[in-house]
Amino acid sequence: MTQIKICGLKNFAAIEAAVEGGANYLGFVFAESPRQVTAENVRRLTSGIPKEVKKVGVFVSPTQAEVEETAEIAGLDLIQLHGQTNLIKLAYPIIRAFSIQDQDSSYFYQYPHLLLDAPPAKLMGGNGRTFDWQQVDQRHLPKEKLWLAGGLNAENVAEAIRFFQPQVVDVSSGVETAGEKDPEKIKAFCQAVKAADNEDRKNK
Repeated sequence: MTQIKICGLKNFAAIEAAVEGGANYLGFVFAESPRQVTAENVRRLTSGIPKEVKKVGVFVSPTQAEVEETAEIAGLDLIQLHGQTNLIKLAYPIIRAFSIQDQDSSYFYQYPHLLLDAPPAKLMGGNGRTFDWQQVDQRHLPKEKLWLAGGLNAENVAEAIRFFQPQVVDVSSGVETAGEKDPEKIKAFCQAVKAADNEDRKNK
């Protein structure tokens, strides 16, 4: 089954919709962004979520001290790294973001999880931009590590799953209306992922 990450969460309504929709991961942005949150707020907002739903902290070019302090306060389970960083080992599993602009096999062996995203624009993520999937060299892409982002939404996620067979699909702006998370779009995205998996099982 393809797992689901809803990223850029900031309020109870969106978190509740993600959990009810069946999301496996909740993403919280600690880098500069309209979706930026504090560690204290994340701890407060997620105090009642099921233990099986994991919290991911999103950082851009952070220091190790910054990550570890934030993770402890927020109660994070995984760390997602964008930008320039030499961090390879932390006390938390790392999701390393990369794009078609920096396809480098060294990424594939250093990190337990790899997030394929659109090339960065003003922000490292959450720009709602798709990219040319055909430009990705999948010959050396470890599918067992692959998380997929970059302009996903309820309309295109099934095609993305068929094309890449990722472990996790990651959405942020694709479940927003006027820059804010839309609970109905969150639920629709989760339903589309489940429908794609069900269709794939029927065809096997």
